[in-house]
Order: sequence, then C-alpha cells, then structure tokens
Amino acid sequence: MKYFPKDKKALMMAALGRIPSDLAITNANLVNVFTGEVYKANVFVHDGFVAHVETEDFETVNAKEIIDAKGQFLTPGFIDAHVHIESSMMIPRNFAKAVIPHGTTMVITDPHEIANVYGIRAVEYMNAQTKDLPMKMYIDIPSCVPAVPGLENSGAAFMADEIRKMLALSNVIGLAEVMDFIGVANADDRMMDILAVFEEDGRYIQGHAPGLTGRMLSSYRIGGPTTCHESRNDWEVKPKMRSGMYVDARSSSIAKNIPAIIKGMEGVKFYDRLTFCTDDREVDEIMAIGHMNDVLRDAVKVGFDPVTAIKSCTLNAAQAAHFENYGAIAPGFVADMLLMPSLEELKPTHVFTDGKLVAKDGVLLADIPDMEFDIENENSVNAPDFTVEDFKLKYEKGDTATLNIMEYLDYNGSSSVLSQVTLPVVDGVVDISGDDSLHYAIIVNRYGNGTYTKGVVRNFGPIDAAWGSTVSHDSHNISIVYKKPEDALAVYECLKKTGGGQAMAENGEVVANVVLNVGGLMSNKPNAELAEEVQKMKKALKAAGLSLPNPMLRIVTLALPVIPKVKFSDMGLVDVLNQKFIPVFVEE
Repeated sequence: MKYFPKDKKALMMAALGRIPSDLAITNANLVNVFTGEVYKANVFVHDGFVAHVETEDFETVNAKEIIDAKGQFLTPGFIDAHVHIESSMMIPRNFAKAVIPHGTTMVITDPHEIANVYGIRAVEYMNAQTKDLPMKMYIDIPSCVPAVPGLENSGAAFMADEIRKMLALSNVIGLAEVMDFIGVANADDRMMDILAVFEEDGRYIQGHAPGLTGRMLSSYRIGGPTTCHESRNDWEVKPKMRSGMYVDARSSSIAKNIPAIIKGMEGVKFYDRLTFCTDDREVDEIMAIGHMNDVLRDAVKVGFDPVTAIKSCTLNAAQAAHFENYGAIAPGFVADMLLMPSLEELKPTHVFTDGKLVAKDGVLLADIPDMEFDIENENSVNAPDFTVEDFKLKYEKGDTATLNIMEYLDYNGSSSVLSQVTLPVVDGVVDISGDDSLHYAIIVNRYGNGTYTKGVVRNFGPIDAAWGSTVSHDSHNISIVYKKPEDALAVYECLKKTGGGQAMAENGEVVANVVLNVGGLMSNKPNAELAEEVQKMKKALKAAGLSLPNPMLRIVTLALPVIPKVKFSDMGLVDVLNQKFIPVFVEE
C-alpha cells in the first residue's frame, strides 16, 4: 500500500523550495531508520508528507509554520504491529484518545474478540469507528472465528466467503493472526480456503505460532503467515527469523516477552525481521505508563539499542504490513513524527500526524468527536438461567472421583498441562475443600447455544472468592472460577444483567464489578472513569488473594484452545495440540 499526496507536483515544488512548505521542524536530531544515524536536520512538510530533509548548508527556512525542536530527537511515529483494541476495554475512538499522546500514530488491530460476539457486524462497527481519526487505525480481518471450530462455540463463524465479503471495508489491510496453527500446518481445508483469499488479493497475513520449529514451522510459513507475536521463549526466535517471519516482540498487560526475544536474537546480524506490539494492554496501564513508547522502554531497559528499537517499531512494522512510504522521515513519506528529549525515556513532547500537531506534552490537541452506534446498546449475554445446583460438580458413581484437570504451569503464564486428581465425593458433589491449589471452573456459552462445561483447575491462584468474566479469549463465553457455588451464581447473574465484563463475589454478594457493555468486552465510558473501575477491580482481586501484577488477566485464557496444552471450552476439556476432547471424569 502506498500513500499518495493530493498534489504531487506541489509536494515536489516544496521539496525544491520553490513554494513554502506547510511546516518546518528545525534544529532537530533526526533518527534515520534507514541508516541508523542520528544527525542535525531541518525537516520540511507539505500536504501531510515529508518534502525535504535538510542536513547541511542550512538555508533560510521557507515554511508557513516553523517549530524549533531545540535539539530534541525527531523520530517516525510508533506503530503497534498487532493489537486487539477490545482488550484495552476502550472503544476504538477512546483508544485513539489514549494512545496518541504517547506517540502511537498507527495501530493494526485484529477485532476477532468482538467478531466472536457479533460476527461481520462487529468488524463493520470497528471499521466505522476509524472514521476521521487523527491517527492511522487499520484492521486485519479475523481469520479464526471461532479460534478452533468444533472445540468451542462462539457467536459467529467465519469461513472463506464471510472473510471475502469484508475485504471491501475501507481500512482492511490484511488477514489477522492465524491462530489455528495446527490446522494450517496440516493443510486443513478451511484454513487453506481462508488463506487463499488473501494470497489472491495480495494482502499480508499475520501469524500465531507458539513454539513452532522444524517441519511444522516450515509448513506453517509456506501456508502464508509472515508474522508471529507468540514467541515466548528465546529458542523460538531464530528459527522464525531464519524462515523469513517477522517476530513481533510483545509487551502486553499479561505477557512480557521482550527479554526472552532479545536474548534469542544473540548473534543475529540483521534486525529487519523484528517488530513490536502490545497485543493486549489495558486502559489503566496505557493511561499511566504508555503504549508503544513503553514497549520500547522495555527493550531499552534490557540493553537493546534505542535506534534499532525505534526502527523496529516504525519502518520494520510498516514493511511487514506492506506500507511502502510509511515509518520513516524521508522525502515522500507520510509525515507522522515525534519529538522527544530522550531516546531512553521515549516521552514525546510533540506528536504529528499528516504533518499536523495532534498532541503536545502528553495532552491530546486533536478533536475526536464521539459517535453513536446501536451495537453499543445491546446486551450480548444470552445465557441460560441457572440455580446454585448448576454450579455443583456432581458425581453419582462412588465416594471418590478421579478427574482430568487443567493445571497451570505458573501463576503468571497461560500455558497449562493435563493432570489427574482423586477427590472425595460428599452428598453427590466433588469436594475440593481439602486442596487449596484447586478451584472449580465453569465455561457457559453466552450466545444461546445452552452448552457449558464444569471441571477443576489447579494453580489458578490463591483466591477464595468467585470470579467471572465475559472477556474470555477468544470465543468470550462466560468463564467463572470459584470455591463456593453460591458465589459463582452471584457472579453469573451479575454478568447476565449488566451485559458482561468482570465480577467478583464473596458470601453470595458481588463485591467488585467492571461493566463492559459493548459486546461484553469494551465500555464507552470516558477513559478516566473506566480506568478507575478497572483499578478498583484489580485491588479487590489482590485483596482476595490473587497477588499478581495484573490479576484481571488471569481468567481470560482459561478457555483459549490455541494456547497449549490443555484448556476448557463450553464444549469440554480440550487437548490443544491434538485438537480433541478429554473426559472430565477419568472413567468416562
């Protein structure tokens, strides 16, 4: 994709100095992402594009507006190579308000979270939200709705025909993360048909390949995906880069993979295949510490060269998404730029998009008017009525029961394994009270299917309260983890009534609640108000015993059957790598 000026001849005349440029930024230390140099420069902008970069024999500045950089560093605007805006809990227009002052001028969002709720309507809604924003907000069409068909039920299902219909949306640029990596590597017909749509159209394809190496990686790469944001271990990095894939180094609200990725790049000579992303970062975190600028700080803190990090977050990300003249400060490139006093702190004093100043000293200057959409007023939770009895894990074949259970490997990660436990049965109900490491778990379909699964999870975390969420990647059914059925019922009824979000209950009463009225994933409340609600929820979870850096994200991967090795869904306990169900009770 290439951006074109309204009047190419006028841009060329501004480059020659024959007509005044719209803007000149003088006395800047320019970060050149082509050469890795930093040098003094004056940069001229006309009609939203860079017209000329003056590096020597500085002449009288011929521009309508002049901004003296006073020696600050001038860099391209930052790009989030892969993000789910829904995970911020902000609607897209409010998300733009939050990230622009931190220097993010382009995001490439995968709306598969809300697409699992509302289908094509959801992608159309997210696309409509991008209208007239003072930043670039592009959409990759969700490739896996649901993530793994046959293992879970969501609110929609995308096949090749549905995906082809969405190609005409104004801001669609690619195919979003292809999460069914097993299906791709094994040339599953559904995935091959979906991939063919984009190969025919010539747009790029994002990947999702946790732990893939060897022949499986080769097959997946041939299938079409060219990026991966799921590298969590240092040993994954080189095989992917050697295969030509872009590795999106992720720093989300739950996964901090940059140290491992930087370690995995030891000995790598070229960094052209490194990009950065947030994937999932929440509203309170963005407002308090930043967005892509904070991701780059994470890289710099572990010893990564700041200029190389900036190149990875600008030019590399643009090239990965097939943008021809974005991500650099050079003639003919879009004038999305940042001024900042330090390449380590990365706090922009000026943010320019299309050559216009849109934020200064952390304050948004551009106007982003609110828009109204019917979809924001719908209750997306259509789940059956339950009583307290429905939350009891019943067993009628003896005084003990042996169960297959999901066991987390650690409190901070989402990877899990299959294990077994034998538990007493009291009055026909499996009793976990003798083992503090265990919780009951239930996943309830919220799209009217009536399906649900109950089981046991180990090492979820030391929380005595019941906690539930409609943010439950990626089908976003209702997930509840609990010790007491009456607490689970209180959470369940709260989520149904409010239209989704997160809720925690103790002694049969809801004690904390974040209402996410838009698809059970986002809120259209003002950002500051939403951030305050989120902070209260996190404090309540920590007070209840879940002392994680970000406790709200613990529950969201309980039902994610594309992260190895075992997960729950509304249909059963899932063996992720073999894509089959495991009976909850061993004798079944």
